[in-house]
Amino acid sequence: MTDRHLRRTDLLNFDAPAISGLIAARGWQSLPPFERIGAVYDYVRNEIVFGYNRDDAIPASEVLHDGYGQCNTKATLLMALLRSLDIPCRLHGFTIHKALQRGVVPEIAYRLAPDSILHSWVEVERDEAWVNLEGFILDTPFLAALQTAFESRASLCAYGAGTDCLADPPVAWTGADTYIQRMGIDRDLGLYDDPDAFYAEHTQAFGIVRGLLYRRAIRHWMNARVAGIRRGRVPAIPGGA
Repeated sequence: MTDRHLRRTDLLNFDAPAISGLIAARGWQSLPPFERIGAVYDYVRNEIVFGYNRDDAIPASEVLHDGYGQCNTKATLLMALLRSLDIPCRLHGFTIHKALQRGVVPEIAYRLAPDSILHSWVEVERDEAWVNLEGFILDTPFLAALQTAFESRASLCAYGAGTDCLADPPVAWTGADTYIQRMGIDRDLGLYDDPDAFYAEHTQAFGIVRGLLYRRAIRHWMNARVAGIRRGRVPAIPGGA
């Protein structure tokens, strides 16, 4: 265990009142380490629902306030909660192909999106080994809607999922690796002590105009589609998923 995997940063602001208050209210500090990891993992997975924030590089307290997030922002909140509970963790950065987001991104916006999109997962230190945590991205009702819509399929790389075992993906905390978007990865960007360091080197390749459109309009459109999918309304995509 090293101090750099436990430290507070601008994005991992676990001393924010909302975060420290949440931890105290849930009583997570009194749990054994294995159960602490599981408790905050389940919280981020299901109580912070899948959705799109204004930016990747926002502090954990803002993700908590929003009540929703995607891979990168949920990872920031999960890391802040883990570190506040003395669980060492780090970030592993990647890019994923935009096809993984098809069906969530409206088609007109999908055509404008860059081919590769920033992605990350959290690595947590457990028994002197690092465990990969990515399965927290999709909340259970959203994932269940995809499983129902594509019940005859073994794999899916669209609608925010990238898995070859859709019926039973490894998303629950058991002490082992968890994944839900791994199938969409196209480039490994390496390990980072914290998201601050990751976003100092990497940003989404939207450009000024596309970035502004994303923040002001497209993400709200995407969040509406996510809410519809969660209710069982899964939109068709050209050529099928």
